[in-house]
Amino acid sequence: MDDTTRGKSLLGEFLSTRRAQLTPADVGLPDYGDRRRVPGLRREELAQLAGVSVAYYIRLEQGLSLNASPQVLDALATALRLDEAERRHLHTLSGDARQRRRRLPAERVTAAVRQLVDALGDSPVVVLGRRSDILAWNRAGHALFAGHLAPDSPDRAATRPNTARLVFLDAHTRDLYVDWPRKARDVVGKLRQAVGEYPDDPHLASLIGELTMRSPQFATLWAQHRVRAWDMAEYRMRHPMVGELDVLQHSLPVPRGQGIRLVVTTAASGSAAQAALRLLNQTLQPAAGMSATARPTADMSATAHRAADTPARVVPPVQHS
Repeated sequence: MDDTTRGKSLLGEFLSTRRAQLTPADVGLPDYGDRRRVPGLRREELAQLAGVSVAYYIRLEQGLSLNASPQVLDALATALRLDEAERRHLHTLSGDARQRRRRLPAERVTAAVRQLVDALGDSPVVVLGRRSDILAWNRAGHALFAGHLAPDSPDRAATRPNTARLVFLDAHTRDLYVDWPRKARDVVGKLRQAVGEYPDDPHLASLIGELTMRSPQFATLWAQHRVRAWDMAEYRMRHPMVGELDVLQHSLPVPRGQGIRLVVTTAASGSAAQAALRLLNQTLQPAAGMSATARPTADMSATAHRAADTPARVVPPVQHS
């Protein structure tokens, strides 16, 4: 499949899938109680809502019309009830807004990026590539998200961790999120955005295929064509060493980083979560006379909650085979 055909199929899939997720009642159209052969809005109904001809919309959904105007795309986005991230995604898929690349630049962590990570101090930081591969992390980021993995695993390009694989295929990461289904939806939505921006990345296509085959949950979410923006998200994490903590994960694009982002985790000032993050950092700096591999475990959560003077439930360490 050539670049143009691939782009057109992505746009058509997005339009038809999102159309199927709406009912006449959702958009204020009469239903008349008729039985529908397919779920969701008919093409004619969506065309009516967007103010375009039925023939034109059909050609657009089938990939037979190129370079839809921004005004038409905005009208379709409004008719489909898309949010801002999904609206941008629609424009990206349209062909005129996409910047195709025959060869994507190699992902690397520059000295400037490492300097930025160092400047963030003890905050957990993970550096992600355009496919959500973990390109680097600081000690706190490693301890918070993937302490069960080798600290130097991001340095090996062929086998470096990928956050989507971890969320869907790794038991430790699944247990980290109290509301795992929401985290899973966010991860899939960000991958959808990446596919729109980098449709010619064979490694990204391979990742999607692998996750679709290995995870039924991923396959179900992927088929919904939902999009999530990289911005800020609040999660309740359940860490095996410091218990439950409410955190914010901030996604910061790296200037001239070709899709590279820093994900920085913070907690509210004075909260139990902030105390837990501090305690987690303390375990990375062994006291005198303690070996580098020795780590306090039994009373870490209780200590963190006492330090913040905030009641919180302590979760025992998660056991993995």
